[in-house]
Amino acid sequence: MKNGIIVDSACDVNKEYIEDENCTISFVPLTLQVEDKVFIDDENLCIDEYLSHMEASSEGVKTSAPSPGSFLERFGLADNIFVVTLSNKLSATYQSAVTAKRMYMEEYGKKFIHIFDSLTASVGEGIVALKISELINKGIPNTDIVEQVNHFMGGMRTYILLDKFDNLIKTGRINPYIAKIASFLNVKPICADDQKGEIKLLDKARGYTKSMKRLVEIIKANTPDIESRIVSIAHVKCLEKALAFKDELLKHLTVKDIMIQECRGLTTTYANRGGLVVAV
Repeated sequence: MKNGIIVDSACDVNKEYIEDENCTISFVPLTLQVEDKVFIDDENLCIDEYLSHMEASSEGVKTSAPSPGSFLERFGLADNIFVVTLSNKLSATYQSAVTAKRMYMEEYGKKFIHIFDSLTASVGEGIVALKISELINKGIPNTDIVEQVNHFMGGMRTYILLDKFDNLIKTGRINPYIAKIASFLNVKPICADDQKGEIKLLDKARGYTKSMKRLVEIIKANTPDIESRIVSIAHVKCLEKALAFKDELLKHLTVKDIMIQECRGLTTTYANRGGLVVAV
């Protein structure tokens, strides 16, 4: 039987890590709007062009969740469907997927479709998708995959290391005065999902090097089974920082594997240029 994983474009994961003869992955794009310019967050999005528009605008980016129809049209691509969405606290994407499942069942009858609210974003969604594909390739039954993935999500965290606050200021997610002081003092905030679906400030440090070291300490203290886990790192046009973080991590920890990739559009919107997102 054919298995399919469907994710929204907030998910940062390279298709080649997942796609094989047992499993396919497809992305449902969110829409990003900078003033009157609309960008579709799919494989055709040029991140450099998008960043240029975003940074040149005095207005914040407006984001729109995909419609139920965007999910519905992909439900026929495989016999068994696993959906991983952006946290329901951050977007209406999860609800769109739930609505699409109900519409599909009413129109075509019963089929295995399970929707995971990742309660996170970016590479956090990505490693959930990787876990699903790993279990599919082991021949695990669908209901057991759901159980094991839910257990896995309970022990994972997504961390965000910010370098700039530009779009967070424009969208009103951070006080401009606080951001100005932080920038003047070279303070780099470390944010993380709270495992309930929201992103919150976790810690901060002066300078990127110290913030990287601090983040490694946090990961070490909060991930007792780190040796069995994949660490996924996404960056917004700062590969050198991603590689430096990888080196810092490996100085102190042994992990199963480390993957590095560039952020898609939605993550770029909030992480800003120079931002890192790490999931483990």
